[in-house]
Amino acid sequence: MTRDSDLDKKITAKKQLSQEEVLKKRAENIKSMFASIVRVYDFLNSVLSLNRDKSWRKFAVKVSGTRSNMKILDVCTGTGDLAISFSILLNGSGLVIGSDYCHDMLRYGIPKIKKKHLEDKIKFVEADTLKLPFHDNTFEISAVGFGIRNVTDLMAGIKEMERVVMPNGKVIILEFSQPTNVFFRCIYFFYFKKILPLIGKLISQSKFDAYSYLPNSVLAFPGKLELKRKMEECGLVDVKIFERSLGIVTIHIGKKPSESSDLTS
Repeated sequence: MTRDSDLDKKITAKKQLSQEEVLKKRAENIKSMFASIVRVYDFLNSVLSLNRDKSWRKFAVKVSGTRSNMKILDVCTGTGDLAISFSILLNGSGLVIGSDYCHDMLRYGIPKIKKKHLEDKIKFVEADTLKLPFHDNTFEISAVGFGIRNVTDLMAGIKEMERVVMPNGKVIILEFSQPTNVFFRCIYFFYFKKILPLIGKLISQSKFDAYSYLPNSVLAFPGKLELKRKMEECGLVDVKIFERSLGIVTIHIGKKPSESSDLTS
C-alpha cells in the first residue's frame, strides 16, 4: 500500500513538473514574440484597432474610480500606454508602477513617459505577473490592459493582482472580447482572423507570426460572463462589466473584500 502511494506521488510530481515546464516554455515563447514586434507594437495597435485602442484605455481609466494620490499597478504594461492614461488622470499626484516581464517592451516605453514628462510619476519594473515583487495590500488599483491573455495561468494572475491591492481596492481587466451581435460578429471575425494577421505580419515581419497569435488567443479566452465568474472565484466581489465598441472589448472591475468581510465570511 505504501509503495503504491509513493509511486502515485512520483507520477503526480512528474506530471506537475512536466506541466510547469510546458507553461515556462510557453511564457518564454510569448516573451520572445513580443520582443520581436516591439519596434512596431504601438503603431500596429493603433492601425489594427482603427485607432480605437486609445479611447478604450481612457474609458477603462475613467470608470476605474481613480482619485488623487493613489498608488496604481499596471501589470503586463507593455510600452506603458495604460500606465500613462492612469498617470494623466492622476494629474501629477500619486504613483503608477508599470510591470512587464518583457524587458524590450519596457525599454521602448521609457522614451514615451519622458516625452510626456511623467518619469517621476511612472516607474517601470521588470516582473512576471505570476510573481509580483510587491507586498500584500500595496496598491489601491491593479489593472491590466490587453495582457492577461498572455499570462500562462489566468486564475493565478488574477489572484496576484488581487493580493497586491488593499482591502476595498480594485482589480481592473481591459481585454478583447467577442461581439454578441450576429451580423457585426461575422464582419468582425472576418477582419480579426483574416485581415488583421495579414497586415500585422506584413508590417511587423515577425518570425513568430504574432498577429495570428492575437486572434487565436482572444478566441480561446473566457467570454465576459465566464471571466466575471473566474474573478469571483478568485475572491473578488461586486464585479462589474463595461462593454465598448459593440462588445469588441470589455472592462471588468472587481473589488477586493474588506478585512471585516473576510472575517465574517
